Amino acid sequence: MKKCLIIYNEPSPDALPDELDVLDQVNFIGDTLQKLGYEVSRQGITDNFFHEISCLESGKYEFIFNLVESVGKKAEILYFIPALLNMNHIPYTGCPLEATFITGSKVLARRMMKSGGIPVAGGYKVSEADKLTPGKKYILKPVWEDGSLGITEESVFIFDGTVPEIVREKNDSHWFIEEFIDGREFNVSVMSGPSGPEILPPAEMLFHDYPGHLPRIVSYNAKWVEGTFQYENSRRNFPGDLSEKLMNNITAAVLGCWHTFGLKGYARVDMRVDDDENVFVLEANANPCISPDSGFISAGLHAGYTHAEIINRIINDLNK
Repeated sequence: MKKCLIIYNEPSPDALPDELDVLDQVNFIGDTLQKLGYEVSRQGITDNFFHEISCLESGKYEFIFNLVESVGKKAEILYFIPALLNMNHIPYTGCPLEATFITGSKVLARRMMKSGGIPVAGGYKVSEADKLTPGKKYILKPVWEDGSLGITEESVFIFDGTVPEIVREKNDSHWFIEEFIDGREFNVSVMSGPSGPEILPPAEMLFHDYPGHLPRIVSYNAKWVEGTFQYENSRRNFPGDLSEKLMNNITAAVLGCWHTFGLKGYARVDMRVDDDENVFVLEANANPCISPDSGFISAGLHAGYTHAEIINRIINDLNK
């Protein structure tokens, strides 16, 4: 029987919901791989990651299914995992080292997207906050974190000429400011296929009954904290009536990200859309969450694929 190993970031004893979610992914992927005929092993990756990866025997497993989302709770060094797998000549799923490194930094990724003609909203270092335009709306975002970590409703602000307190206490290494696109939000999943990347049905985030003072964003509460207003009133929807213009703009942005960053296997591109249906990419997510209720898996099912077919697509596009 073919053997494979799932590696994932071992949650800490005080893990928050976004960190614990990886265990749902491990169980789901493990069950699906077994149905595909694989003998599956699992290994949590800890702060001792260099030793743990180096001890994996090249050739023992047909491939590694890489579900590591952070290393020691630090997203800055996430790319160390594919780097070590590369160094040890071990095939692995998902996006390669280079793509993981570049997309890991939203600031670096924005720079590459802008130079490649992929539309992004205006951005500033937090040290440049005094250059913001009075009366304009902005959002403070973490450079390295995913899963809406660090994003709260207070992250969105209108600049009144004075640098807000939430910005004053931040530094350029870990935070940046982006112009806030006050429009629709889409998460667009894409996976490899026989003829290249296949864009799955775009998912729109709907914010039901949000009062005017509450920004329509996927904050940490909206994504993870059950019982909050944001969690209960944020919903994923797959609209079937998107205009040709919007679909063309979405397609161009997603394919642009796939080729610019050298994505593989599976990815998700998050974007905002203004009233004129212009898209602005927020980020390209290499190896996004693939728990059974995730946006990526939901999009694949909406496109008519089974769980096994989705996972098989991913393992057919290995880094070797």
